[in-house]
Amino acid sequence: MTLPVARTRDEAHLYLDLNPCGRCRSADTAWEHALVAVPEGMAVRYSGTCSGCGAERRHLFGVPEREVAAGRFPTFGGPEPSRLLDAGEWLWVADLTAGSVPADDPDAARQALAIAVAAVEEVVKFVPPGAEEVPEGAFWTELGRQVRIAEPGRFEVDRLLIVRDAYRRLAESR
Repeated sequence: MTLPVARTRDEAHLYLDLNPCGRCRSADTAWEHALVAVPEGMAVRYSGTCSGCGAERRHLFGVPEREVAAGRFPTFGGPEPSRLLDAGEWLWVADLTAGSVPADDPDAARQALAIAVAAVEEVVKFVPPGAEEVPEGAFWTELGRQVRIAEPGRFEVDRLLIVRDAYRRLAESR
């Protein structure tokens, strides 16, 4: 069995938020993490108790081949595309986050827009060199495929860069 690789702590936490408790569907869990040995090698174990129903939750993530230096929040990964979230999920995260920017809290607004910028940058990582759009193989989840089907033109590189730059300008104006 191959473990899904979380490139950074921020990516692991986003994945955990997008994959809520199987019993009550709550994502609210205080996670603890530890490096553990597994038959596949080393892994990072996230464990916690669901705040919604009290169920014990546990996820194992493979360790990336090379460590990604933590930068400013959020740091989702290095130059390679995610293997946890597909391109459609990343764009969904960008849309959700940018759509809920608080008007009365500049710090929270900048943080939300930073997440939206970083999520769009994650989508762009799926585009092969010289290509003009995200390839079909970059959509492997139901949510990701639904986002692509709804508006496939949003996955063209030029449009993605325009959206990213707009979010960046909004963040800088706060």
